Amino acid sequence: MKFLLVFDFDHTIIDENSDTWIVKCAPSAKLPDEIRNSYQKGRWTEYMGRVFRFLGDSGIREEEMKRTMTAIPFTKGMKDLLEFVGKHKDLFDCIIISDSNAVFIDWILKASNFCQVFNEVFTNPAGFDGCGYLTVENFHAHNCAQCPVNLCKRKVLEEFLENPSKQRMKYSQILYIGDGGNDLCPVMCLKKDDVVLPRHGYSLQKMVSQLSQDPVPLEASIVTWSSGIEILAYLELLIK
Repeated sequence: MKFLLVFDFDHTIIDENSDTWIVKCAPSAKLPDEIRNSYQKGRWTEYMGRVFRFLGDSGIREEEMKRTMTAIPFTKGMKDLLEFVGKHKDLFDCIIISDSNAVFIDWILKASNFCQVFNEVFTNPAGFDGCGYLTVENFHAHNCAQCPVNLCKRKVLEEFLENPSKQRMKYSQILYIGDGGNDLCPVMCLKKDDVVLPRHGYSLQKMVSQLSQDPVPLEASIVTWSSGIEILAYLELLIK
């Protein structure tokens, strides 16, 4: 049986937040106060829609945005990890579940030749309209009170695992690699044989470390990481 690797994207595969990185394209690399102050909790995708409209109104077009996004740095050791996984696709299925958007992730994966590593990418749909403006939509609707309105990563993961139309195999183990607060919901559905790999010093690590006092404790094992090389070393042990 294969292993399933579930990756977050921002601050996990890449070492930045792709949505805030794109602000480098803005005039003076800044947003006006009325946009910066317009964010409402849980409605990040709507906020980014306003950011993209501002960039479009400022004359920023696809090629400039693409140049900016493909210069984003990968997290230390992550390219080594993805190259290792790519060489062992007979053992690993890989998916991304991200609150970024399809355009940014596609640009970055293609520029780094990592598209073939991933079986599927689940993120907010995006594209350029007839005026050359980037637009973004919510990934789906859900009823989870813990997650932002546009994306519940747990729902995505559970639907991926339960999808009968793709005749999914039973994975011997699921490994969830992430960093942020919105990664807590999906790791709570992992089982005792699974592993959550929170990035050291980030929100997810702090949250899972507090779950030992929780009445509904986390079932999965916890392995923290600071570099993709540490995850690679862990995977090497798994497949021996």
